[in-house]
Amino acid sequence: EFGGRNASVLEQLVYLEEMAAARAPGPVNAIGVANIAPAIMTIGTEEQQTRFLRPLLRGDEIWSQGMSEPDAGSDLASLSCRAERDGDHFVVNGQKTWNSMGHRADWCQLYVRTDPTVPKHEGITCLLVDMTTPGIEARPIRSMGGDLGFADVFFDDVVVPVDAVLGGIGGGWHVATRTLGFERAGVAKLYLMLRAGYDRLLADTAGHRDDARVRQLLARRYTDTVLLQLLGWRTISALMRGRTPGPEGSVAKLAWSAGEQRMAETAVSILGMAALDGPWADRLAGSRSLSIAGGTTEVNKNILGERVLGLPREPALAV
Repeated sequence: EFGGRNASVLEQLVYLEEMAAARAPGPVNAIGVANIAPAIMTIGTEEQQTRFLRPLLRGDEIWSQGMSEPDAGSDLASLSCRAERDGDHFVVNGQKTWNSMGHRADWCQLYVRTDPTVPKHEGITCLLVDMTTPGIEARPIRSMGGDLGFADVFFDDVVVPVDAVLGGIGGGWHVATRTLGFERAGVAKLYLMLRAGYDRLLADTAGHRDDARVRQLLARRYTDTVLLQLLGWRTISALMRGRTPGPEGSVAKLAWSAGEQRMAETAVSILGMAALDGPWADRLAGSRSLSIAGGTTEVNKNILGERVLGLPREPALAV
């Protein structure tokens, strides 16, 4: 209906496994395909589905997400980027940060505050914003690894039509929850990235395997990889039974970020200075950001404690 093959989530995983085994390049427009397209498919209007899905699938239009702000990182409900309605359009002012590929994106799934008089969660709206609109400035952020994968994005009296609303005015929190649910489901595929790192680690440390300590470290990293694979399969199994991705996805996210960090640290531990002149240096630097990407480690632990283990909510800080 929307240009895809209507494949099951299991078929998607098998496809990605085969692509990884063939060492094929990574996907283009990953955020758009994995997170934003499913949201438009399930929440968007017929006009939005017709306008956006096929260009997104073809890679003709690259997407980013506008969630985090300088003073509202993991707490989306505290965002302050505002959109004031003026007839048949909104006027957007504010800033987003850590916007993935924001300086290269054609469109942005932007979360803004449209009603400051209601409870924080209820005053948020999701807009589909053309990044070429006058008043938008994207400034790339250089990471520790040297890449430019993120951007600060500034909105100065940006005019956005009302028909760009996704999920209804005031429905932004619901859209965000659904979108992040799709992101959690995508964690099922992350073990492929970890496995690729492990295969490289095996190749690069081939001359050190007479050392029992090295063999022990490699065995631990293999265990990390298999653990993440099994967590991914559990998520896929739940999706095949019709379950919506829930808070349990935080387990896989934590396992992935910790696994990537340990993989890079192990390479440096075995190879020493030789690891710092090549891809392992980039991987070591980049892996630290995984404690933040997709929800911070602390937030994910709180989610598991409160929504899976049933522990009391973390008390609010006194101001």
